[in-house]
Amino acid sequence: MLSYRHAFHAGNYADVIEHFVLAELLAYYRKKDKPWTYIDTHAGAGCYALGSEVAGKTGEFAEGIGRLWGRDDLPEPLAAYTGIVRQFNPGGRLLFYPGSPAVAMTFAREQDKLQLFELHPEDIRTLRQTFSVESHRVHVRASDGLAGLEALLPPSTRRAVVLIDPSYEIKTDYSRVVATLAKALRRFATGCFVLWYPLLARTESRRLLGQLEELGAGSWLDVRFCVDHASRAGLGMFGCGLYVINPPWVLPERLQAALPWLVGALGMNDGAGFELNHHIE
Repeated sequence: MLSYRHAFHAGNYADVIEHFVLAELLAYYRKKDKPWTYIDTHAGAGCYALGSEVAGKTGEFAEGIGRLWGRDDLPEPLAAYTGIVRQFNPGGRLLFYPGSPAVAMTFAREQDKLQLFELHPEDIRTLRQTFSVESHRVHVRASDGLAGLEALLPPSTRRAVVLIDPSYEIKTDYSRVVATLAKALRRFATGCFVLWYPLLARTESRRLLGQLEELGAGSWLDVRFCVDHASRAGLGMFGCGLYVINPPWVLPERLQAALPWLVGALGMNDGAGFELNHHIE
């Protein structure tokens, strides 16, 4: 959706959950010498200045990464994630927040590749500028990531993490992500696919998990993180989830070590909590 700008939400609690899990996945992939490919269907601008007019308009980062920034009691998995954010803030003040492409780039070695999709004209310009010196291994595409993903599969590396993170402001995004994953799995059954989704009262959101289960992935992990009660009026996002196909076997244990602490740090009231379900073959 061309009106959507992730900068309004950069560093919020949903970004914390998504990028924490993404960092865990890429850290695991980096353990082997074999190259991997990172594919991002909705890359955004890559990195965000939290003091900008856009990010400052909502200030959502204050209730996300801002709540973790001054803490010295983070569980080890979360400390590793905040360490990545600190790489973009060497002076110690929280001024910048790395988007998913920037997080992925901190793990990328010379043999690894990034494939980034984005449609918003201003964000695509920023994304290209950010990665201009890495054009030999970072490919930025001004096109629809859901439509373009299938053509990139399977990647030449035969190892890949694919992040699918649409805005869901268009209702058809729900059916499109399921259809996209179904096609992707037929072409690349061993890939690691990560789908972010919002927790909302709307029907499409409630039905999504069942539709994902019908894909029949042998190994999967679903984590749902709530910061609030669902609104009685049925309005607004009260949490978010990540559905991971072909997760590393170590991921459930790593998440379980961090999520209870994260509930206490990011939760708004007693509606905060998490669910972690998985089946790994």
